[in-house]
Amino acid sequence: MRKLIAFDDDTFDKLTQLGRDRMATIQELADEAFADVLKKHGIPIDLKDALRKSARLSSAKTEKIAKQKKSKARKATS
Repeated sequence: MRKLIAFDDDTFDKLTQLGRDRMATIQELADEAFADVLKKHGIPIDLKDALRKSARLSSAKTEKIAKQKKSKARKATS
């Protein structure tokens, strides 16, 4: 899918120079930048990231439930 993004001349020149310095295309720089924004906001980039996030959430819920059960068991024996 293609979408257009507008840059002012100065920003485009700096991106072009950065691409030359890193031997990367503007597309590669944009992919990296957008991936960083998604990561910053906790949005999975691909299926692998989504599965990792889901597994962490599931594990955290399981641990929370186990702690609650232990706490209730301690209160019942007191």
